[in-house]
Amino acid sequence: QLPPSFHQQRRELLRKKLGPSTCAVIFANPIRNRSNDVDFQYSQDPDFYYLTGLLEPNSVLFIFSEPVSFNGAMIDELIYVQDRDLKKEVWNGRRLGVEGVKEKLQFKTVVSGKQWKDSPPPIESFTKVLVKYPTDIREKSGTSGSLNTMVYNLKETLQDAGKEFAAGSLMNALASLRQIKTPEEMVLMQKAVDITLQGLSEAIKACKPGMTEYQAQAIVEFYFKHKGSEYPGYGSISGSGINSCVLHYVTNRKVLEPNDMLLMDMGAEYHGYTADVTRTIPVDGTFSEEQKAIYNLVLEAQLAGIEKAVKGNKFNDPNQAAKDVIAKGLVKLGIISKPEQSGVYFNHGTSHYLGLEVHDPGLYGPLEPGMVITVEPGIYIPEGSDCDKKWWNIGVRIEDDVLITDNQPFVMSDALPKTIEALEELMQQPTLFDQIK
Repeated sequence: QLPPSFHQQRRELLRKKLGPSTCAVIFANPIRNRSNDVDFQYSQDPDFYYLTGLLEPNSVLFIFSEPVSFNGAMIDELIYVQDRDLKKEVWNGRRLGVEGVKEKLQFKTVVSGKQWKDSPPPIESFTKVLVKYPTDIREKSGTSGSLNTMVYNLKETLQDAGKEFAAGSLMNALASLRQIKTPEEMVLMQKAVDITLQGLSEAIKACKPGMTEYQAQAIVEFYFKHKGSEYPGYGSISGSGINSCVLHYVTNRKVLEPNDMLLMDMGAEYHGYTADVTRTIPVDGTFSEEQKAIYNLVLEAQLAGIEKAVKGNKFNDPNQAAKDVIAKGLVKLGIISKPEQSGVYFNHGTSHYLGLEVHDPGLYGPLEPGMVITVEPGIYIPEGSDCDKKWWNIGVRIEDDVLITDNQPFVMSDALPKTIEALEELMQQPTLFDQIK
């Protein structure tokens, strides 16, 4: 896990970015109900976690640009948290409470959310109050110390103080921090990538006609849990045949047919940080000539994109390099007649930031050392496309996670094969999942 000093340093860096007479307010995520009395497993707001290390709900953080008086002391940060509750902890697990947050997360000024009215946040003296409010709060209002109540209390406090709130500059400041990963973060990200590669490798070995998309998914996600990943970083994509042409397909129910391509886009989340890796394979273990042509074109585009993932380049440079390769290649194959038509079959960007979120925040400026981005071109030709039927239902995406360095790009997921020859060879290797019927 990241140490308290990491989160403390992040708060200090954010404080320096706030500007004078400014208060930043970041809420924890709400609890989200699945149905009736069953909630989804709790997932913390990434910005709140980044700044606190706290994984519990019903909390809010205040960061002040300058020290301010609060309950007889001068403070530059304040956090309200939920109380211990032995009856609820029997059902939902132990809480840190005020003293636990002080001890384990090393906050000096911690107040129970139930004490807001008695110890309101000292925001009156600040010119600007920047607030990141939570979204999709479904709990009933009125419960003392609840997230909904604290949101109401803050709005009431701002109104009483005659303050307006804004969030844009706060989100930009957080994005500028989060887009550069520290060495501690890189350890967790590489672990998430390595777990993902193990799972994908075994699924590639086990793939065969007659399996279902969800069985391939299950093999990958088995390794997530087996190796200590808390959950998938996003909905696992395991799409075959026509489903390989659906960018965010997550139903994963189809039976794998011999002539299908299987596109697997998955990422383990490890201690908050997620991987994002894609490999596409022929279900029967051998690429057809048409599949080879599309696959090699995507691979050529990906390698061109990775080559542009160097410091000083524009964020869009890998995307442009990949799109140029694909446009020329599709014309050469006769699938399109003009390069500008390529967007029909390559209809997404090549890169996004990666970190605490699969689509991590960033400023999309020049590439800098410490940034982690994906490079993931693809070609998707669904049934009914305006081209020869021999290309229909071929969907290929190849995705790797790339660290920008002072020198050449470091491909964090490079250990998983991606050439046609290497993938066909890997598919012939035995796996323990061959024994499962």
